[in-house]
Amino acid sequence: MLLLGYDVGSSSVKATLVNGETGSVLSSSSFPEQEMTIDAPSPGWAEQDPAMWWNNLVRVTRNILEKAQVPPEDIKAIGISYQMHGLVLIDRDRKVLRPAIIWCDSRAVDIGEKAFQSIGPEKSLDHLLNSPGNFTAAKLAWVKENEPEIFEKTWKFLLPGDYIALKMTGEATTTITGLSEGIFWDFKENDVSSLVTDYFGFDPNLFPVIVPVLGAQGKLSKEAARELGLSAGTMIAYRAGDQPNNAFSLNVLNPGEVAATAGTSGVVYGVSNQRKYDPLSRVNTFIHVNHQPPDNRYGVLLCINGTGILNAWMKKQFTGVSYPEMNKEAASVPAGADGLMVLPFGNGAERILNNRNPGALISGLQFNIHRRAHMLRAAQEGIAFAFRYGLEIMRKTGIIPGVIRAGHANMFLSPLFAEAVANSTHTPIELYDTDGSQGAALAAGLGSGFYHNPAECFRSLKKIRTIEPETMLESVYDEAYGKWRGYLEKVVGQ
Repeated sequence: MLLLGYDVGSSSVKATLVNGETGSVLSSSSFPEQEMTIDAPSPGWAEQDPAMWWNNLVRVTRNILEKAQVPPEDIKAIGISYQMHGLVLIDRDRKVLRPAIIWCDSRAVDIGEKAFQSIGPEKSLDHLLNSPGNFTAAKLAWVKENEPEIFEKTWKFLLPGDYIALKMTGEATTTITGLSEGIFWDFKENDVSSLVTDYFGFDPNLFPVIVPVLGAQGKLSKEAARELGLSAGTMIAYRAGDQPNNAFSLNVLNPGEVAATAGTSGVVYGVSNQRKYDPLSRVNTFIHVNHQPPDNRYGVLLCINGTGILNAWMKKQFTGVSYPEMNKEAASVPAGADGLMVLPFGNGAERILNNRNPGALISGLQFNIHRRAHMLRAAQEGIAFAFRYGLEIMRKTGIIPGVIRAGHANMFLSPLFAEAVANSTHTPIELYDTDGSQGAALAAGLGSGFYHNPAECFRSLKKIRTIEPETMLESVYDEAYGKWRGYLEKVVGQ
C-alpha cells in the first residue's frame, strides 16, 4: 500500500510518497525552488493566492509520480499538512473571494486584543486557552468589518489545509484541531465557541462540516484526480497544521513529549493532557492530532520569530560561506562566546515577550577580544537561550520535557546549536530523519486504518543521533544564560 503526504507551506509545497509496508520513501518533490510570493498590499499584511498552492501541489504530485513510476491506483490514502492560522473565503460555487490572509499577517491584532478584553481575559483563557489575538477568527472579523461586500458573499471560511481538501474532494470541511488553531474552539464546553461567534456576530453556517483529524475526510473527485494524475476515490485520511503535524512526524503524541523546529522561525511544541494556559498568553494551546476525550491531548506551542532568519542574516551579511563552514568557525571559540550576547528577536513582535518587538541586539562586544567567530557562536547560543526562555514559560502549563525531538534539518544541522539547546535546557535532543510531508503520509496510513496504532506507524522512524547534556557544559551555559536573560529583561523592562 502506498501513502501520499503533502506539506503546504507559505514558501513551498512538498510531497512525499511512502511505501506503507516498509515506511521507506519512494520519491519526494518540492516546488518552487525559490520561495512562493507573499503579497503585502499594506504594511503588516501578508497574502497569497490559494490557486498558487494548488498549482504547485499539482506539479509536485506529477513530479513524484514520474520519479516513482507507480500505478496511481496503488496510492490508497492522502495526508495534508498545511501552514497554520490562515483564512480562505469561498462562495457557494466554491470560488475564492479574495487572496488568503496568511499566518504572518498582523492586520487583525487590534481586533483580537479588543475581543480579548471585551469577552474578558479570564473567561477567554479559561474557555479558549488563548487570546483571540491575530488568529483566524480575528482575521475573519477584519474582513467582516473592512470588506463587508466580500463577507456578505462568503459561504464558508476555510483554513489553508481545508482549501486543499476542498480542491481534492469538492467538499468544504474542517477539523477540531483546525478550529482550535483559529481560536474558534471552546475547550471547556468541547464545542465551537459561542463566546467567539456571539462576540463577532458570525453565523454558525459559515463553519465547514467537521471531519476527523485522523480518519475518512472525503474522497478524491474525478476532476481533482485528473489534474493530479491520481486515482478517483482515493481517501483523504488526515489533515493538520504544520506544527501539530511536525510533532506527529516525530512520534510526539503523549503528555510530556516535545518536538522542536528551528527554521526561519523556531517552534517548541509540547503535548499535555491538562487544560492549562499561560496567564499572559505567551504560548498557545491547541487540540493535538490524537485528541480523543477522555484521553485529552493538547498541543502547547511556543513560537520564536527570530531563529534561523538570524543565522541566515549572519551568513549573508558577514560570511558568504556555507553553513557548515559557519558552524565550524563558530565552534572555534568557547561556549559562552567570551561574554558576547545576542538577542535574536529581529523578526517582528514576539509573543513570548508579550508582543514586544525589541529587535535583535548585541551586548558585551569587546574589540580586543571578539572576532567574527564569536558573533557566529553568540547568535546560535542566543537562539538556544530563547528556546530555554520559552520552555520556562511552557513548564508552567505542565510541559516538562524528558527529551526534545527534532528533524535533522535547518538549525539542528549545526552540532553547536544542538549542543547549546541540550545543555541550556538540560534536556537530551534526539534528531530524526523525517519531515512534514513524510509524516503526513504516515498519518494517512494511520487515519485510513492501514496502521492499527502509532507503534506500527513509526516502526521505520530513524533516529540519527542523540545529544546528551554534559555536566561541565551545563554549568557554562547556565552562567551564560543567566547573563543573557538579565540583559533581555532589562531591554524589555521586566
